[in-house]
Formats: sequence, structure tokens, C-alpha cells
Amino acid sequence: MKNKRLIGSLLIIIAGCFWGSMGIFVRRLGTYGFDSIQIVSIRVTLAALFFAIILLVKDHSGFKIALKDIPLFLGLGFGSILFFTICYFTAITMMSLSTAAILLYTSPIWIMLMSVLFFKEKLTKKKLIALAIAFTGCVLVSGISGEGISPLGLFIGLGSGIGYGLYSILGTIALRKYSPYTVTTYTFIFAAVGSWFICRPSEMISKFSEASDFTFLILFCGLTALITAVIPFLAYTLGLRNVEASKAGIIATIEPMVATLIGIVVFSEPLTLFSGIGMILILAAVIILNTKE
Repeated sequence: MKNKRLIGSLLIIIAGCFWGSMGIFVRRLGTYGFDSIQIVSIRVTLAALFFAIILLVKDHSGFKIALKDIPLFLGLGFGSILFFTICYFTAITMMSLSTAAILLYTSPIWIMLMSVLFFKEKLTKKKLIALAIAFTGCVLVSGISGEGISPLGLFIGLGSGIGYGLYSILGTIALRKYSPYTVTTYTFIFAAVGSWFICRPSEMISKFSEASDFTFLILFCGLTALITAVIPFLAYTLGLRNVEASKAGIIATIEPMVATLIGIVVFSEPLTLFSGIGMILILAAVIILNTKE
């Protein structure tokens, strides 16, 4: 059991690292004229295709789900993935990568509250300490002043945190009955279907046809789906089988640290003393959660 929990924690850390790279792909696709909703649609549609292929190879019987569970997958696809991704991608275009990440990672707070409400999880001293340390680290990483954050940006950023937190809750419920491959496949199928109602498909397709480097763009879109959705969501969902939702949410706060490092290396965003301290605190929270009481 201990080894399973350790492996689960490592899978969630891997997921957080891959999610942290999202800003690179979002900003590059933005140079082709795609808006945040269209980028979301590209990402979740191709991810749904990848997940369906994986499920077909892994266990084609996993495509069978009960009709009564469709609302659960609708919640995962629409209420979590589609909602939080649109909010997060929009936030990335409105503020720095690190600031968008801190607002996304208010999610451990929502996860912990929902876990107590729905799963009767205990609020242990270790969890509360780790949550406080992780959140403080995220705040330091993003910058204390909050410069450049508008009220609308704040609202959208917090929406991403709530939507992301919902995935851990609904995903934990779905995993009681279905495999991680079935959960991720149907989650992204529903998210993809929903995205096509709001992404203005004809406009999006015309942007593909007008691209001078069409082949590269298609390959880059596939890489975006693979790196920012398929690998991390599969790893996170596999990790949820052996890690409590509230604990998983705190461990995944490694993402803003990775996003900040990428912002520094790729986009020349400044590294401050507070950011460095924040990164250390986030790592400390992850270590605390993986040690004995």
C-alpha cells in the first residue's frame, strides 16, 4: 500500500510538470490567430482522439458505460475540463504565466473542502500544514503585489481553480466504477463535443487553411494535446486511484513552480527572491505529504 501511494504521488508530480509547460503551447498557438476557446477546442479534441485510441488498444470493452453515469461524465467534461481550461487559457493571455498558475492553484482549497463534504476525508494537521505551505509558496511564486490583475482576470483565474478542483472530486467518484482509461476518454469526448459549440469552427478551420506552415501546425497541435492533456491527465487519474483527492490537489501545486521556471527560461520573465522561496515551500509541502505523521 505504501509503495502504491508513493507511485501515485510520483504520477501526480509528473502530471504537474507536464501541465506547467502549457503556457509555451498556448502562446505559440496564439500567434496563429487562435483565441483561447479555439485553442481549448484543438487541445481537448485531439486529446479525446488520443485517449480513444489508447482505450481501444488497452481494453475496448472500456467503452461501455451505464446510461445513469452519463451525467457524471458530463460534469467531468463540461463542468471541469472545458470550464477550467477555458478559464485558465484566458487567464494566461491576460496575465503572466505564474499569476495565472497561482489562481488555478487555489484548487487545493476547493478540493479539500469538497473532499470533507463529499468523501468525509479528515482534515489532518499534516494536510492543513502542507496546504498552508503550498499556498504560501504559490503566492510568493506569483508575486505578492498582484500587479496587472484586473477584477475580471481574478474572477476568471479563480474559476479555473474551482473547475480544476472538480475534476479530482468527480474523477475519484468515477474511478470507483471505471478504469482510468475509460474515465479520461469519456471526459475528453464530452469536453470536445462541448467545445465545438463555442469555438466558431468555420473560423478556426480557415485559420488552419491560411497557415503557411500547415504541416508543422498540425504536428504542433498534436504535440500540444499529447504534452498538456494526454500524458498529464492520464498520470493524474492513475495517481488518484491511490492518493486522496485533497492530497493529490496539494501535490499538483508543483505546476506553478514549473510554469514559473518555464516563464524564466523561455519568456525571460524575472526570477525574484520571493519566487525562489515560493518554489522551496511548494517542494516542502510535497515532501511533508509523503512522510509519516
